[in-house]
Formats: sequence, structure tokens, C-alpha cells
Amino acid sequence: MLRLTDLRKSYGSEPAVDGLTLDIPRGSIFGFLGPNGAGKTTTINLCVGLLRPTSGTIDLDGLGSPDEPAVRMQIGVAPQAIALYDTLTALENLNVFGKLYGLSPAIISERSAELLDSVALSDRARDRVGTFSGGMKRRLNLAAALIHDPPLVMLDEPTAGVDPQSRNAILETVRSLRDRGKTIVYTTHYMEEAQRLCDQVAIIDRGRLLAKDTVDNLIVSHGGKSVVTVQSSTGETRIQTSEPVRELVRRLKTDDVLNVRVDRPDLESVFLNLTGRSLRD
Repeated sequence: MLRLTDLRKSYGSEPAVDGLTLDIPRGSIFGFLGPNGAGKTTTINLCVGLLRPTSGTIDLDGLGSPDEPAVRMQIGVAPQAIALYDTLTALENLNVFGKLYGLSPAIISERSAELLDSVALSDRARDRVGTFSGGMKRRLNLAAALIHDPPLVMLDEPTAGVDPQSRNAILETVRSLRDRGKTIVYTTHYMEEAQRLCDQVAIIDRGRLLAKDTVDNLIVSHGGKSVVTVQSSTGETRIQTSEPVRELVRRLKTDDVLNVRVDRPDLESVFLNLTGRSLRD
């Protein structure tokens, strides 16, 4: 659905995106992960035509570059910074975005009703957005990205700072989009969220691709060993092992075990092993 080939974007001598090559499959949720300053948002901005690459190419479904307006029409974007008008109602916001995409009033009305229902905001349709909570704004932000029914949807931190109920509603909406054949590019700092949601994940740092695969394969390749923690009458012991069940059985046979815990590697382990554990500000 989306192909990036040797994509580069530099600001002076500093590369923000450095030779990124990716193929994003049609009809999938594709996770895009990286530390602060890794180049995620710059890549999203390149993919939607807000920035032009220093070199390399972007191709959307064989239609060409998002520099072309007709290609950009195939993309829906929910940016990390909420893009709504606080002094307008939810319906008026969707009407504005629908008109920007050249939709007829009848289609805007139909799509707005469907989308407000899907993000659980039908009862607040005529309320000003400035009165909405952060979670409600995030959900409306997603609805605005979908008003023209695009085949490719770019979601940049769509659940940042929202309550658990809004997060669950957004994740359910994203899953339903995939089930309808949409392709979703999803950036997030929530590893558990990406692990639950994404069909494939790419991890980047300093503008370069570090790894791309299914979550399960990434954990096998880069997650490291399990940690078995055993509490006995003599204290606590932590053992790193690739065979936690065998280690657990051995300890139960030989030690006076009071309690055990097995921590298996997950996507967060993969992320930290690939990008490091130092703070990024």
C-alpha cells in the first residue's frame, strides 16, 4: 500500500530520516515505533506530503508521490497535535474537513453521522469542541481523518493522554478500519498497545530502520531471555534463561520455594534492546 525507498530528510547536516526503506502491506495495522527524536513524525509528514524528502521516493498504491493532490486525497491523517476548531461544534468541524476534501453536503451529512456514532460522540454532535475532554477531542480528531473514507490512515500518537475508556474506543475503531480493508500506519509510545494491535511493527532510531517484523518474530529475535524470579527461605534469586519452564521445574525440585514469577520478553524488551535504555528528552 505504501512504499518508502531510501527515504532521506536532512535539516542542514543533521539527518532526521536516513535511508529508510519500508513496504507497508495493504489492509494491515502497521506500527511505527521509536524513541523521541527518532524520526517518526518527520516520516509521517513526508508520507502525507507536508514535507518533501531530501532524496528517495514515496509511492502510495502505485499512484505516485503524496506531493500530488490526487494522491493526498487517498490519505487520512490524525496528527499528534489535535487539529480541531474549538469554537465550532463537532458537526461543524467535520463539515469543514469534508468541504476541504470536496465532498457534497449530502455525503458529509451521512459520513458525519456514521463517524460520530463510531467514536461515541453522537450525543455531543452540536456541542462546541472547546467543551470536550481530551479523550473526546482525540476521538473527534480520528473522525475528522476518516471523513473522506481514505484507504490509508496515518495515526500519530492517537491515544496520547486519554482516559482508558477513550483509548479502548479508539483501538476498537482502528481494528474495525482494518477489518474493512483499510491500511493504518500507527505511531505510539505505548508498547503494550502496539503489541495488542499491530500486525507488523517497524522500530526506527536516528532515522534508520532497526527491525521490522511481526511482534512475535521481533520478540523471538530481539527480546532476550525470560527472567525467572524464585523466592525461597534463603532469599530471592533471579535467573535469565531461554527455557523458563525447565528452570522453574528444576528449582521446584531442589529449592524450598515460597513464590515464583516468570517475566517473559515482550515488545518493550525488544524496543529497549534495540534502541538502548538511556533517557531521550
